[in-house]
Amino acid sequence: MAGKTQQPNESAVIRSLRRFRDSYFPNSGKVVKEDLTRVVDSVGEPEPGLLDSLPVDVQFLIMTFLSPADICCLGATSRYWRDMVRDPLLWRYFLLRDMLNWPSIDHVSMPQLELLDAPLINEDESLDDREEWEDKGMELKVDYMSEYLKGCPSCRQQWLPSRPAYEVVTSFLQSLVLSSEPRYAMFGPGMEQLDVSLVTRLMHAPDVLPVSAIPQRQINGIGSGISYIFNNQHKFNILTLYSTNKAEREKARVQKQSISNKLFTFEGTDDSGYPIYSPAPQVQQVCQAVDGFIYVANAEPGAVGEGESEAAQIRAVLSSAEGSATRPLLVLSCVSREESEEVRITNPQTITSRTRARCRTPCVNMAKRLGLPQLDNPWMVQDTVAESLSGLLDGVSWLLRCSGVKL
Repeated sequence: MAGKTQQPNESAVIRSLRRFRDSYFPNSGKVVKEDLTRVVDSVGEPEPGLLDSLPVDVQFLIMTFLSPADICCLGATSRYWRDMVRDPLLWRYFLLRDMLNWPSIDHVSMPQLELLDAPLINEDESLDDREEWEDKGMELKVDYMSEYLKGCPSCRQQWLPSRPAYEVVTSFLQSLVLSSEPRYAMFGPGMEQLDVSLVTRLMHAPDVLPVSAIPQRQINGIGSGISYIFNNQHKFNILTLYSTNKAEREKARVQKQSISNKLFTFEGTDDSGYPIYSPAPQVQQVCQAVDGFIYVANAEPGAVGEGESEAAQIRAVLSSAEGSATRPLLVLSCVSREESEEVRITNPQTITSRTRARCRTPCVNMAKRLGLPQLDNPWMVQDTVAESLSGLLDGVSWLLRCSGVKL
C-alpha cells in the first residue's frame, strides 16, 4: 500500500491552504495600518483575528500538533476555520501520516485503502474551487476527514454512544446470572515463530489474565484448553492449535528451516492462482465447537509473511464452522518485545509513524495482508507484545463483547 499511494507533502497542503486563505483574506499579505479592532473592512471582508493573521505555514504547523477533536473544536470557532479544517488534502495528509501508528483497527473503522489512490480534483485548487464543484453536483470521491475520524482510536473511544441507565442496571442483573463460558480457537505463525512464546506468557501472567482452570476432561469431544478470567469475573477458554509439535518447532528454528503445517492440507489453487486449503479433521471439529477465533500473526519487521497463504488458511478455518459469519476473529499482531529503551531515549522526537512501522507491521497493513476487509465476519487487529502482553486485554475485551458477554 505504501508503495502505491503517493502521500501529499507538507508544501502541497500549505499551498492548498494558502490559496484558500488568499481568497478569504485578500489583504492578508499586505500591511494594514487601519485599526485592527474593526470587524469588517471597507470592502466587506472580515478582519482577520490574531490567530487568523499568522502565516499559513504557522497555522498548518499548529494543526499538526492538535488532536482530531481539537481540530474539530478549532473549526467551530469561526467560519474561516470551519472551512479551513475541511480541506480534504489536509486530512489526506493526516490519514496517511497517522494510520500506520494506530494500535488497532477493526471491520468498522478500517479506512478504504483503495480510495487513497484516487486523486483529488487538483492539489492546486482551493476550497472555494471545490465548493463550486459540489454546487455543480460533482462531489469529491473520498471524504478523508470522515475516514480519519472513524479510524482514529481516540475518536472511536470518545464518540462511542453512552449507555442508557436502564442498560447499566440490566447488565448488572445479567452479570449475576451464570452464563456459558465462551471458547476460542487460537492459531497462527506468531505462536511458533516469535522468540517469546505468547502462550507461555499467558499461563504465567496472573496480573494480566489469571488462569481460572486447566480442565482435564474433553469438552464436546475436543481438548479442554485453558480457562482464564477477564476483569475478575468473566471466564473464557482458549484452545491452542499448533501446526507442529514442540520438538519439530525447536529443530526448525535452530536449523532455520520451514516446516509443514499439519493443521491444513494444500488443495491447489483456484482460477486466479489463489491457494486453497482445507483444515484437518480435528481442526474442523474444533471450529464447530468454538465461539470465535484468535489468529496470532507475526508482526516482526524481519518476518517473511505469506499473505495469500495466511489469508487462505483463515478463510478455511472460518468456513469450517456452521454459521461462521457471526463468529468474531481477533488478530493479535504480535512482536516478541517492546522497542528497546535505547532507541526510545536516543531521540524521542523522531519516533514517528514511519519509525514505528519499521519496528512492527502496522495494523492497517496487517489487515490488508490477511485479506480481512473481504471477510463477512466481524474482525479486529490489535498490536500485541508477547513479553509484556500489552494490548492483549483490549483485544480480549473486544472479543468478549462480540460474543455477547456484557462487560
